[in-house]
Amino acid sequence: MIDIRAATSADFDLIWPLLRDVFRAGDTYAVDPEISKEEARALWVTQARVTYVAESDGMIVGTYYIRTNKPGGGAHICNCGYIVSPAARGQGIAARLCEHSQDQARRLGYRAMQFNFVLASNEGAVRLWHRLGFETVGTIPDAFDHPVLGLVDAFVMYRRL
Repeated sequence: MIDIRAATSADFDLIWPLLRDVFRAGDTYAVDPEISKEEARALWVTQARVTYVAESDGMIVGTYYIRTNKPGGGAHICNCGYIVSPAARGQGIAARLCEHSQDQARRLGYRAMQFNFVLASNEGAVRLWHRLGFETVGTIPDAFDHPVLGLVDAFVMYRRL
């Protein structure tokens, strides 16, 4: 069973290995693959409005954050980032995290959610976001230098809440 709860400060030591492994792979997030633990904490926790974790049998198997996408007149739109442990993929955890984030975003007063940089090569994520109601509203050609595929497009994806 998957339990999704707000992350505590003590959780970051368990979140970090998930972030580190995904960021080091360099194939889904536009983040320096050599990001430090403290830089990752700033990105995933400090800059976020709220961070959540997914637990299974007492182990953190996924995480997401919600943050305001842009200040001022754009503050009604949030942005989220999601990571699921490679060992826990294929169990519907990413879908559960995204559905949970939409509920939490509504509770926080956001009226829409926008993903600013979804790699076209991340086909599983693109399919999932479409299935969960997101539209691809823009394409940035050759936006990301993928370590295996070379230059790949990135999508801007959007959903009203």
